[in-house]
Amino acid sequence: MSGIILFCALGALLILGVPIAMSLGISSLFVMSFVDGTPPLSLMARSIVTGADSFPLIAVPLFILAGDLMQKGGLSKRIIGFAYSLVGHIRASLCYVNVIASMFFAAISGSAPATVAAIGSNIIPSMTQQGYKKDFSSALTASAGMIGVMIPPSIPFIIYGVSAEVSIGKLFLAGIVPGILFGLTFMAMSRIVVRKLPIMDVEPTPFSWAGVAAQFKESIWALIVPGIILGGIYGGVFTPTEAGAVAVVYAIICGLFIYKEISFSDLPEIFARSTLTSATILVLVVFAAAFGRLVTFEQIPSVVASTLVGLSDNPIVLLLLINGMLLIIGMFMETISAIIILTPILLPVVKQLGVDPIVFGVILTVNLAIGFCTPPLGVNIFVASQVSNVSIEKISRALIPFLCSMLVLLLAVTFIPSLSLFLTELIG
Repeated sequence: MSGIILFCALGALLILGVPIAMSLGISSLFVMSFVDGTPPLSLMARSIVTGADSFPLIAVPLFILAGDLMQKGGLSKRIIGFAYSLVGHIRASLCYVNVIASMFFAAISGSAPATVAAIGSNIIPSMTQQGYKKDFSSALTASAGMIGVMIPPSIPFIIYGVSAEVSIGKLFLAGIVPGILFGLTFMAMSRIVVRKLPIMDVEPTPFSWAGVAAQFKESIWALIVPGIILGGIYGGVFTPTEAGAVAVVYAIICGLFIYKEISFSDLPEIFARSTLTSATILVLVVFAAAFGRLVTFEQIPSVVASTLVGLSDNPIVLLLLINGMLLIIGMFMETISAIIILTPILLPVVKQLGVDPIVFGVILTVNLAIGFCTPPLGVNIFVASQVSNVSIEKISRALIPFLCSMLVLLLAVTFIPSLSLFLTELIG
């Protein structure tokens, strides 16, 4: 009964518009205070302290700050320039530039909205000048932005790793192959969509090795960031958390002294914006820790597991049901919140089905990343709309072919675990 009261209280608060972090805390406090048979309030205090006392969580504000610094410091603009030098000779090349640049920036920021903002603000105006429809350009940018949470470093992977107590380094590796597959699929889909548009008649820029070399020289400081971060992690030089600190220092050096696109006077504003974003996430994490402890105490994961298993004894059917549920949740709930709440509930279920926790981390993240691109709360759509001044409705319609390809790849990630485990088994 107390479990029902807990979720009813949470749902009522969310409907009333209370921020989800406060909703988690208030609903937990209410149940512990007024419902018999629940843990004492001291458990909530201990859970909050325990939830905050996590070394891997330090990576979240660090990568958020690094992403903001790199966006303002001109690294995203140079990534786009290098991508164009590689594929500018191909017709409809800006579609490929959009996706390639998003994949590069994903390996820097770890955030889907940050990727959309950084790449979209540079590439959408260029695509419009070359005759692409704004709604298509915005939809492609929003779709490619979802790769930002799949290719490491990934903030959702960090949160899942902390919640599920699995290796964040292995999660980072597990996201690489699916992230690349999504990128290649988006490029192919965009080529199909624009094949009959006038843009195909635009004369492409001739390929030049000299041009590639010149652009590489200009962009080298941005292009080596993924190598520094991932090479340092898997070379044993530093942990994923320490990699965030390295990324921040590197971004400051590049922005201030190499590209000189930010000044010391810009830093307080960047720090303040990043601090606000980070604080929002971390407050959510600590209250969710208390909520999750109460959920576990009420044995809700066991109830959910037995209910799902009771619906079918076929693992394929159960995984499809879980995917369907996650897709719906991703449409209405912010990603970090969903991961924190759902991981302790669903992880025991998928373990019973024989699904590796690393693979489930990828499945969960992909499902919720698709939510970035679906109304009514698709944050990538909102960011792309702000950048391009195109209505959310138009972008949503243009997203349909990309969403179809996302669903196909989601099934591949779900039922072909080797896509996620290949690099983790190869590198160990």
